[in-house]
Amino acid sequence: MVTHSKFDSAMSSCPFEASMRLPSYRYKTFSSKLQHQLILSAVRKLQESGFYWGTISGKEANGLLAAEPAGTFLIRDSSDNRHFFTLSVKTASGTKNLRIQCDSCSFFLQTDPKSAQSVPRFDCVLKLVHHYMPPKGGPAGGNGARATYFIHSGGEKIPLELLRPLSTGMSSLQHLCRKTVNGHLDMSSKRDQLPHPLKEFLQEYEAPI
Repeated sequence: MVTHSKFDSAMSSCPFEASMRLPSYRYKTFSSKLQHQLILSAVRKLQESGFYWGTISGKEANGLLAAEPAGTFLIRDSSDNRHFFTLSVKTASGTKNLRIQCDSCSFFLQTDPKSAQSVPRFDCVLKLVHHYMPPKGGPAGGNGARATYFIHSGGEKIPLELLRPLSTGMSSLQHLCRKTVNGHLDMSSKRDQLPHPLKEFLQEYEAPI
């Protein structure tokens, strides 16, 4: 196993080191260099998302979401040393905290041991979040019909509904425009026609949320 601190020294020449380094107090253990790179990429994109709350605790997340409508959610750092990120979401039964699990090449929600249903995996935390959000225009929207993921908590079976991210502050106009462009699927076939700097800017954050 390779520790975070060893990877930090190996990445000392990385131009994103200052902004992408994980919080120093969380010495997580990486299973591979691939997983380390996956986490660094996730942190960079989450920092741009506007709904990544960093090192807040579960109690603080509950407080932030307490007055919000059901379906409001945020991403924060996991307080469990075995995991990196947690999805905190307000439900009709209160705030639920779901660990986002990670292997060397994908992110996925924690699996309920009582369920035989396999959970989908994604190479990006933002893609995971977007998957569990309702498609635009209802069930017939761009993402099509999908199976409902249920949260099992205290004997309850609660459907996971991600409707609105809880923002940490105002996003820049550039970022808002980028999310809008990303939300138009017909743009995906036209990206190669865009100027290179603009294409790179869109690829740095390819989610519509």
